[in-house]
Amino acid sequence: MALHRLIRQGVIRRLARGIYDFPKEHPVLGPLEPSAEAIALAMAGRDRTRLQPAGAYAANTLGLSQQVPARIVFLTDGPTRVVKVGPTTIHLRRTTPKNMETAGRLSGILIQALRELGQDHVTPARITHLKRTIPAGERQKLLKDIRLAPAWMHPIFRDLAGKDA
Repeated sequence: MALHRLIRQGVIRRLARGIYDFPKEHPVLGPLEPSAEAIALAMAGRDRTRLQPAGAYAANTLGLSQQVPARIVFLTDGPTRVVKVGPTTIHLRRTTPKNMETAGRLSGILIQALRELGQDHVTPARITHLKRTIPAGERQKLLKDIRLAPAWMHPIFRDLAGKDA
């Protein structure tokens, strides 16, 4: 009953079953939609599952692709499903425990982004971009997760960490 009253008063809004947020207002555009990542993280917290950005969304997150993904895909250890919140559609795709071992870490996003690009499309310019954008403290952590990456990514991880391949 209390949530219903807060919704009626406009203090919070219901995005999906069990997911609410405080609406943000832009002076010109009006009410703003929450980001896909914020919605997905709220669902993961509610359902007690882990999420890992995947595909073009992961590549776009790291700046490896300027293309805005048409499908926002997250890997999960929960059930596969499609969630529509306002204009945003989020695809949750169940995956193996090995893929979820790096969930929530930069190395997980990097593995998914490089997998999306493919071995032939990881150029020196993209590696240079990653070296500029990945904080120095995070680079050494990549070596801890190198065993979870496909073999063709090992030299890239070592290069980003500053180790000789």
